Amino acid sequence: MDHKHALAQFAPDYRASLQSRSDAKGLRHLALYLGALIFCALWVGLRFPYWPLILLPLGILWAFLFTLSHECTHDTPFATRWLNRLIGNACALPLLLPFTWFRAFHMAHHKFTNDPENDPELADGPRPDTWSAYLIYLSGWGYWRGMASGLVKNAFGPLAATYLPHRQHAKIRLEARILLALYALVFLSLLVSPLVFWVWILPSLIGQPFLRAYLLAEHGHCPPVANMLENSRTTFTNRLVRFLAWNMPYHAEHHAFPNVPFHQLPDLHQALKPHLQSTSDGYTDFHRMYQSDLH
Repeated sequence: MDHKHALAQFAPDYRASLQSRSDAKGLRHLALYLGALIFCALWVGLRFPYWPLILLPLGILWAFLFTLSHECTHDTPFATRWLNRLIGNACALPLLLPFTWFRAFHMAHHKFTNDPENDPELADGPRPDTWSAYLIYLSGWGYWRGMASGLVKNAFGPLAATYLPHRQHAKIRLEARILLALYALVFLSLLVSPLVFWVWILPSLIGQPFLRAYLLAEHGHCPPVANMLENSRTTFTNRLVRFLAWNMPYHAEHHAFPNVPFHQLPDLHQALKPHLQSTSDGYTDFHRMYQSDLH
């Protein structure tokens, strides 16, 4: 059964309840997340005992802000729309991920999920199919290079991607220029103090491979079909990963019904579980499977 037929079986009241957003639940989750991030950043910044060991969890927390930005593109973490947009734009700076551009990019990804011709996630070619490409992908090199060059292009070059609405061009160009100016200030600060290097830059480089490993499971080795319960993968994992990723390991469910906020995804999962066609029993299981086909 495809996702459209599965969702058609839901009663109208149940569909409505699944789409219920909550500022309180979103802000509580955000407070716990930011509390952990700030705690780790202070530990590193103040050089508390064993501070180098905290670089990894700090980096993972920086990297997984991507999943919050992703949720904000759907206006689902919070009931208040301006709050979603505010938080999404706030995530742009640490991630090199301009929010207005990313929202248009991501909506196109949902429309053309895993379509080799139209999914913008596949615009640079298929997902890694050799060991060298796989390791480069996991390193995060492609992400940092792509986002940096994308910012420069958005700021000063042509906005030719078909998924970028013309009415948003001026805003996309402005946000890219603002971000580039802020990064210039950040790097100038390194002439005065290395603090930003230890608290943000180095941890982000360390944490990015964990995000790459997580993201590859969302659609890697899923078929290029229209059924969202087949072209997207749900990965069964622990509560910590689900917390970090705002419940996005329930990824097939998210693609089947994108208007469902993160805190309702476990309920949607239970309803759609019999119909899921692409699943993995954890990220180790997924990568073991993925590696078996590399050459």
